[in-house]
Parts: sequence; structure tokens; C-alpha cells
Amino acid sequence: MTDQRTEKVRVLFICVHNSGRSQMAESFLNALAGDRFEAESAGFDPTRIYPLVIKAMHEIGMDLSKNQARSVFKLYQEGKLFDYVITVCEESSEDQCPMFPGVTRRLNWPFDNPEAFQGSHEEKLNQVKRVRDEIRARIEKWFQPSDRGEDLLG
Repeated sequence: MTDQRTEKVRVLFICVHNSGRSQMAESFLNALAGDRFEAESAGFDPTRIYPLVIKAMHEIGMDLSKNQARSVFKLYQEGKLFDYVITVCEESSEDQCPMFPGVTRRLNWPFDNPEAFQGSHEEKLNQVKRVRDEIRARIEKWFQPSDRGEDLLG
């Protein structure tokens, strides 16, 4: 039996806490293009998955309730290598977003931090859903060939 993992593009999504944005990005890429990609996520200072992120993802049929926040350093210590490292921190905190050592292509896709949203429970949930939808759209755009026939990964 051959190891199909070596044929897939390995992607690591990073945010500071691995509590929302990177978890959503990992889930979307694996669900939408798991035949071509193998995504993981991690954070510099992992905490717990933000409950409103779990709720927003559950509403579209994705269960993050059993996910655990992971440490970038632990992945590095395990010797994991990635083709792409994508930080999903908002631009104002990009300097706090961790770097992953090794030879990779680094991209930054800034998204608002769901844990920073203010307002009522419903207002915060609606903002989390907006970020969720922005992440999904960005991932769909990234792995689709352009209208000029070029692969965006190329």
C-alpha cells in the first residue's frame, strides 16, 4: 500500500492561539480539497477552541467540538514539514504571529480575530460567521485554477 500523504500538498495554518481562524481554515481545506491537500493548524500560544467558532462551524455541518489547539513548537519537534505555512492573523498582530521553521512558502491571509468581537452573543456569532465565510471563500479561491488556466499554487 502506498503512502498517499506524500502526494498531497501539506499546509499548516497558524494563528496565535489556534482557537478559531486556523482551525476553520484547516477544516475547510481538508473538507473541500482533501484529495489534493493535507492541512493542519497550530498556534504559538494554544488555548481552547473558541465556543462561537464551534457553533458557527456546526451550523454548516462541520464539527470542531473535539478539536484540540496544538502548538507550533510541538509540530516542529515532531519533525513535521509543510509545503505552505499560512498565517491567518489580522495585520495588526502579524508581528506576533509565529513563524514555522524550515523550507516553506509563507503566505499571510489576515482575518479578524473572532475572540476580539464585541456586542451581544448574537452579534458576536454573526461576526464569527462572517469570518468563517471569508476563510472558506479565500480557501476556495486559492486552490482553484485561475480563468487563465494557471494553478494558483504554481
